[in-house]
Amino acid sequence: MAFGGFESGPSQPMADINTTPLVDVMLVLLIIFIVCAPLMTQAIKVDLPQASAAPADPKPDTVQVALDAAGKLYWNKTEINAEEMVARFSGAAAQNPQPEVHLSADKETRYQRVAEVMAAAKEAGIVKLGFVTQPGGTHEPRR
Repeated sequence: MAFGGFESGPSQPMADINTTPLVDVMLVLLIIFIVCAPLMTQAIKVDLPQASAAPADPKPDTVQVALDAAGKLYWNKTEINAEEMVARFSGAAAQNPQPEVHLSADKETRYQRVAEVMAAAKEAGIVKLGFVTQPGGTHEPRR
C-alpha cells in the first residue's frame, strides 16, 4: 500500500478510501447481532404486583353562562334574568362536586355587565370560573 508524500516529483497523494476497517467493524456487528437475536425473543416471566386503586373522581359538570351584546344572560343556552342567575349560582355552589362555570361574552358587551356576573358567582360561592374566548381575533397592539 502506497502513501503519497510531500516530496517534489511526479507522485501525488493517494485518493482511494481504505475500506478494510469498515468491513471489519461491519462483520463484528453482524456476528454480535446474530448471537443476540435469539436471546431477544425469549420472554422472562415476572410476577407483577396487582394494584387496587379507587376509581377516579368523576369530572364535574360545566355550566355555560353567556352574555350577548344587548346584555341578556343565558344559562346553558336558556335565557334567564338576574334573579334566576343568583338562584342558579347558589344551587350550583351547593353541589358536590361543584360545577365549573364557563363565562363567555360578546365583544360588544359592556365590562360592567361581565363584572356583575362575576361578582354574583363569587357571592354565591362558585370556586371555578373560566372565561371562554375565540382564538384568532384581529387585535391590534396598543401604541
